[in-house]
Amino acid sequence: MSFAHQPDIGSLYQGMQEEELVERIAARKKELADNLLILSHHYQHDSIYQFADLTGDSLKLAADAAKIKDKQFLIFCGVHFMAEAADILSAEHQQVILPHLDAGCPMADMSTRGAVAAAWTELMEATGVAEEAITPVTYVNSSAAVKSFVGEKGGSSCTSSNAERVLDWALSRGKLVFFFPDQHLGRNASFALGLPEEQVVLWRRGEPLGGCSKEQLQQARVVLWDGYCEVHMRSFPEHVHSWRAQDPQAKIIVHPECRNEVLRLADMSGSTEAIISAVAASQAGSHWVIGTELNLVERLAKQHPDKSIHSLTPSCLCPTMSAVKPANLLWVLDNLAEGRVVNQIQVPEEIALQAKSCLDRMLSI
Repeated sequence: MSFAHQPDIGSLYQGMQEEELVERIAARKKELADNLLILSHHYQHDSIYQFADLTGDSLKLAADAAKIKDKQFLIFCGVHFMAEAADILSAEHQQVILPHLDAGCPMADMSTRGAVAAAWTELMEATGVAEEAITPVTYVNSSAAVKSFVGEKGGSSCTSSNAERVLDWALSRGKLVFFFPDQHLGRNASFALGLPEEQVVLWRRGEPLGGCSKEQLQQARVVLWDGYCEVHMRSFPEHVHSWRAQDPQAKIIVHPECRNEVLRLADMSGSTEAIISAVAASQAGSHWVIGTELNLVERLAKQHPDKSIHSLTPSCLCPTMSAVKPANLLWVLDNLAEGRVVNQIQVPEEIALQAKSCLDRMLSI
């Protein structure tokens, strides 16, 4: 699938002051309330997050999108693959809108259906494992086309909230699991389930047999695609060591998209929902250092002024999540008020059918 690029919304919106944007968005939201639902991922900036009817991580928002049937327009403040998932899981009469069409995900772009299918064939030939004994698992941070491939092969999607559970399910089904696109989530989930290192191998895109020997692939239980999150890759063991020296009483919690070397040094790891819950449940005066996207960390610091909350690294800002601005949201709402649907995300039916089976399987595990 190729994606359209964001059209110019015009100088009227781009030049509008924050106070006016807030007032006009609130007014339009009230006007359209009967048919409108705004969903926001935790990584959105507060200037967008404040208008959300529902917030959450990828798993929660996917589940919410599957349940809500009484609103015609679902505005998804997040990135492209999230809006695709919402469209796949929503009812036929519902329309999913992404305020900025260029809000993509570099990690999702690291695995295409064609590349994954070619690697799948290579993997079968190299290992001698029958196709039905290989289970594909895709992180939800992937395109609808990739999810469709996984659905066709009887596999499942997963999120950072349920990766271990889904991987355990996949391992119980056969000899081998092919996990993509995020190598770090796959590796961290594999090690959490007790798999030895030699049974978890990395498939490098563009290299024959993924850069592995036949022997390595034949002894593997999990083969990891070599994708990664550019934001979470900015966290290094040195950051953990620095914070340990700076604030010995701080608990360090990181997202499982971080590299395993960072996760092993942290006190805890978890999805955005898990991070939020851990901080909320902690006592006043507690100290936290959080390894995930900066907008969430800064929001938690504002919400819990009685606690010391810092980012593991100051550079963890997701540029594509930040593409969605109040001006984009108002532009979408103004068009809806005038009877026009702009930036609608529509997954072709032939892709959506199997992609839905991939998502439904995850929600049932």
